[in-house]
Amino acid sequence: MLSQIFDFGVNMICENMIVKYCSPTLAGIKTANMFSCCFSDKKELCGRISYFNSLFCKKGLRLMPLQIKGKRALLYLYRPAHLLRDLKNSMTCRILRELGYCTEKPESCVAHLVGKLRVCEGFPHEIGFFLGYPPEDVSGFINNSSKCKFVGCWKVYGDEETARKLFDEYQKCTNAYSEMLGRGLSVEHLAIADGNI
Repeated sequence: MLSQIFDFGVNMICENMIVKYCSPTLAGIKTANMFSCCFSDKKELCGRISYFNSLFCKKGLRLMPLQIKGKRALLYLYRPAHLLRDLKNSMTCRILRELGYCTEKPESCVAHLVGKLRVCEGFPHEIGFFLGYPPEDVSGFINNSSKCKFVGCWKVYGDEETARKLFDEYQKCTNAYSEMLGRGLSVEHLAIADGNI
């Protein structure tokens, strides 16, 4: 759930944090993940983001801050190629256009989202589209449908069986990646290149 990303007091971005919160994206089975981290120096934060991007760029991944408030940053690890694919979904495209997004370029959509996060108190409901959630679930949430079928990584309004399988797959991936990181593999080696998915 989105509220959980601010529920922990962690320090600067590290490999453990990326594996804990972003393993499905590293593995290429999810478009994106978000996580929050504390920092003491903005220059150091930018340096860590640049460092991880130097590792991830050849794998088709990008890490960027969506929001910085005080000494806390909301970071977004995503696969631009996957986001482009997701934005081609007709329901996703229609809803985002209705909300003022230009859906031709993923970078433009992400920039628009960053702008909304600067002025919103919470999260814009459409943020699920940027995390690879099924369009019917994001639409159900946006339309304030009160009767979701199931709550896991997100509120499920559409295909509950598929969602439950995805949630299980994401958890297994996180467990496996945590174990491999513990055995000494780096996030650079754990990140699957887009061509290998």
